[in-house]
Amino acid sequence: MAGIALPAAGALGLAAKGSVQGFDEIPANLKSPQLSQRTTILDSRGDQLATVYSRDRTVVELKDISPYLQKAIVAIEDSRFYKHGAIDLKGVLRALNKNAQSGGVAQGASTLTQQLVKNYFIEEAGDDPTKVAEATQQTLGRKVRELKYAIQIEEKLGKKRILENYLNITFFGEQAYGVEAAAQRYFSKHAKDLNLQQSALLAGIVQSPSRYDPVNDEAEATKRRNTVLQRMAELGDISRAEADQAKEKPLGLHVSQPKNGCITATKSSAFFCKYVENVFLTDPTFGKTREERAKLWNQGGLTIRTTLDPQAQASVQASLKDHVYKSDKVAAAATLVEPGTGKVLAMGQSKPFGYGNNETEYNFSVNRAMGGSNYGFPTGSTFKPFVAAAAIEGGKPATQEYSAPYKMNYPSPVQRCSSSPYVNTRNETVENENESEKGPYRMKEAMAKSINTYFVQLISDIGLCPVVKMTDALHVVQGDGSKLPQTPSIALGSIGLSPLTMASAYATFASRGMYCTPVAIESITQKVGNERKSLPVPKSTCSRAMSEQTADTVNTLLRGVVDSGTGQEAGLSDRESAGKTGTTDSRKNAWFVGYTPNMAGAVWVGSAKQNVEMTHITIGGVYRDLVYGGQVPGPIWRDAMAGALEGKDAPDFNLVDIPDDENPGDGQGKGQGGDNGGNNGDNNNGGLIGGLIGGQTDGGPTGATGGTTGDATGGTIPTPTFSLPGNFIQGQSNGGHNGNGGRHG
Repeated sequence: MAGIALPAAGALGLAAKGSVQGFDEIPANLKSPQLSQRTTILDSRGDQLATVYSRDRTVVELKDISPYLQKAIVAIEDSRFYKHGAIDLKGVLRALNKNAQSGGVAQGASTLTQQLVKNYFIEEAGDDPTKVAEATQQTLGRKVRELKYAIQIEEKLGKKRILENYLNITFFGEQAYGVEAAAQRYFSKHAKDLNLQQSALLAGIVQSPSRYDPVNDEAEATKRRNTVLQRMAELGDISRAEADQAKEKPLGLHVSQPKNGCITATKSSAFFCKYVENVFLTDPTFGKTREERAKLWNQGGLTIRTTLDPQAQASVQASLKDHVYKSDKVAAAATLVEPGTGKVLAMGQSKPFGYGNNETEYNFSVNRAMGGSNYGFPTGSTFKPFVAAAAIEGGKPATQEYSAPYKMNYPSPVQRCSSSPYVNTRNETVENENESEKGPYRMKEAMAKSINTYFVQLISDIGLCPVVKMTDALHVVQGDGSKLPQTPSIALGSIGLSPLTMASAYATFASRGMYCTPVAIESITQKVGNERKSLPVPKSTCSRAMSEQTADTVNTLLRGVVDSGTGQEAGLSDRESAGKTGTTDSRKNAWFVGYTPNMAGAVWVGSAKQNVEMTHITIGGVYRDLVYGGQVPGPIWRDAMAGALEGKDAPDFNLVDIPDDENPGDGQGKGQGGDNGGNNGDNNNGGLIGGLIGGQTDGGPTGATGGTTGDATGGTIPTPTFSLPGNFIQGQSNGGHNGNGGRHG
């Protein structure tokens, strides 16, 4: 047939209209493309969270398509479908005659098989406008290619498969590709359940989806439907009585709005859904290049089972809604992960996903590469446990004591991993929250009260390199993905991190030192034809970041924060918990990061643009003079964790004994300065000289005075490198203030 038709085209002088490749030179093999379909994202229980797609399509077999629709599409698009081969010779000659008269390609004469080939090229083009133009250009060259490939497909597939493929690939308007999506869009039912008039309506749309769109032009769509019914009657597919009866019926639309993308996700999981999408597009498990991964994502047909725990997600979102309103000046974000597995269990925030007022497309829980803020958010004192872990891992005891005055200069110099140390050239100072907070302090009390000057002295003592090595082991990076700066101010959380980063790092303490990379995807299957195949997914990689003893010690320290320290409002009543509060300069950020042995979570409250100081502010309908980490984020964490853990096991921590004082209440003022204090201080005169001026920046190994014996005559008082606050010399013969080296009386 092609041999007859194509010479006719040449004889009519049409070969010059568009590039016509020699018929025999056209490749013989046309591969059927993997049709792009919708992807379904599920939670950990298998319930649907969202569907995402570049083209809304669900491929179905011919047996699952209404016989009425099969007959209707053939009647109106290619009534001789079952009588001709790949090419309808009569139609071709008729079209060629008209095209010759018009001097172009006015009539296509395409069979369903040829239309299928055209749709294959369009499908392969995807969203590339150049390729789409090539696939749809009105040239004889394209027609020639269609003719040859149509012959191949006709021989290979047969009529039924061709009809099935055509009905699954063609566009029906309103974002619906294929009959199943179209049936759902216009009638909210499956393709197999379509009746006569519904089938005729869909068949009529194909020729011009915009012109015959029943949603926007019911009258035009009705006329087109009735034309299809008339044609079916003429061909004997239905009786004239059936056609007349169907023509009288209304369109009967029951339109379902397309639910495409994470913005439509259920269970307030839109941000988690976007996180899953970004994991897919960035992880080499799904393709070597981003282009490969994007092609697979857009191709769809995936069923992605995620780690999202619906109970935990519901609890997180309920807690956020209770404590922070979406209309508030500030936002809140919370993420929960599972220690030992890295599974992301919940992810939510107070401002919903969207593009309107009090909505945002940024996921405040994750780093910039995953759709988060550019730099993360300063963490405040929630960084201090990393410094403590580094010190303990390096051999410092949890009884380590420093002078920790109310205010001091940043110590200088401080050793870094590189050869050049940090030097405080600008005489920058650091101070505690309140003037009453002045040492000396040991680590346990310093952690509970979040004493800034203590941890600056600790980081000065051990150097910055151990801290950097610890944070590297915990995969702590800034929100933009860069490594942490080597400056003593990191001890106070001056750099921006994400809640997911913090939750995953703290989960390491809960799992007794094992860090596990966060994972959000449990499994993926892909529909290929009528088969389903499993795809590899990224696995959590767990590695030891610190010893069990170090982790247990940190757990004991942070348990004290929620028992009697700054995080008391966050403590859980029915199980053991630990955590740390954090508040940054000008109160632009407030944090609580905490955990139980089987769940860890981070909560951030603040302004995404870092332009709101949380003083004299109403959050969640409650007026606050000053916002603290333990005051707003703490209760959010508590309520979120309580609901997430309801009905789950309540294991205990492996705690260690951290004595509060070596010899409390004797008023003898044991010297506790320098490295672990002066072990042989023995100030029988009340401790004025023997170790009371404790914990200088560089410390002394046998007493705060730097002396060798620490008794009343042991050594001289050094000149301090920072000014001593008032009432610093404590522990006279009548006993001192709440601490070692004469602080207990």
